[in-house]
Amino acid sequence: MESFGSASGAGLADTTSAEPSAAEEALVRQFHDRVFLIAHVRTRDREAARDIAQETMLAVIRNLRAGRLRDPEKLPNYISGTARNLINNYLRTRSRRPEGSLPPEEIPAPDCEPEFEESERRFLARRALSELRPADRLILLLTLVDGLAPAEIAERLNLSPEVVRKRKSRALKRVREVLAKVSRK
Repeated sequence: MESFGSASGAGLADTTSAEPSAAEEALVRQFHDRVFLIAHVRTRDREAARDIAQETMLAVIRNLRAGRLRDPEKLPNYISGTARNLINNYLRTRSRRPEGSLPPEEIPAPDCEPEFEESERRFLARRALSELRPADRLILLLTLVDGLAPAEIAERLNLSPEVVRKRKSRALKRVREVLAKVSRK
């Protein structure tokens, strides 16, 4: 693993100052992404790389607080070595996995997507219908659910077929508007 360049670690290694959290934040900002990238390339596992980068930063900060780094100028090499050790440990434990066991990313997850999509569609339909006037909602339900023609609905509700068609058209337009508004959010 390469060192992280010639960046001076003297200012970043000073966690004994009045504001150690500021120095620690600067340290993480400067090195976390590099450690993640190297770990990701070596492990080919994004989640493992995230964990390794996080563990590296925590270990380095813990050791800096304990005063275990003698030469602050060598901070980049120290971080590099810590990351290398954690990556090697990860790769070693991964290679010891029994033959029959699947790594977590290969365990098949149940396919809940169709049920989720169906419940989401129902929720959105209920929400759109709840914004209609009760009479318009009834016309839509009689048309779409019961499959009645405008003449049959008009007879049931004591309206003219033309009024039923117009109210149905306005109700459908309102439902589309509500759905469009909700989907934009």
